[in-house]
Amino acid sequence: MLNRRHFAAAMVALIAFPAVASAQNAMPSASQIERRLEAAPQRQLRRDQRVTVREFKRRPELRRMAPSIDIQAINFEFGSAEVPYSQYGKVEQIANAVERLLRRRPHTRILIEGHTDAVGSAQSNQILSERRAESMKRVLAREFRIPPYVLETVGYGEEYLLIQTQEENWQNRRVTLRRIDDFLR
Repeated sequence: MLNRRHFAAAMVALIAFPAVASAQNAMPSASQIERRLEAAPQRQLRRDQRVTVREFKRRPELRRMAPSIDIQAINFEFGSAEVPYSQYGKVEQIANAVERLLRRRPHTRILIEGHTDAVGSAQSNQILSERRAESMKRVLAREFRIPPYVLETVGYGEEYLLIQTQEENWQNRRVTLRRIDDFLR
């Protein structure tokens, strides 16, 4: 699915920024993403304990129980929510994993969480993280034909930093994928 334009943009990024490209290039394969998302939740909820998507997003204890994977390899520029064309080959790995999950589990629902680093105000980071999650959903739906109803989005701003620093850090500018269908009413 990677066309020439996307390939060319990826090559320019590798040539222009080799150190950054290699540091950010550890993209999990579609199979790895699929296995992580298909795993059983840490705890099964009874039917009467299940929640709405909105409730799930607000309950960190449920988030921790859901199968998930951090995608650090798809990096956002500082202050940007755009998924660059150079990253579309990596997004394709996510799309392939979700497509295979949907074939086996048609009721799969994936929460895309947007995250930022801690530079800037909490409010601006919150808005930016929401835009990052929406941007990822848009690319998955438009470019890779993942049904939009399968994908939910939420932004957590700087709330869940991977690298605890107030400085700019590309590892914190990421998305997390979380399979949530086992938790929903």
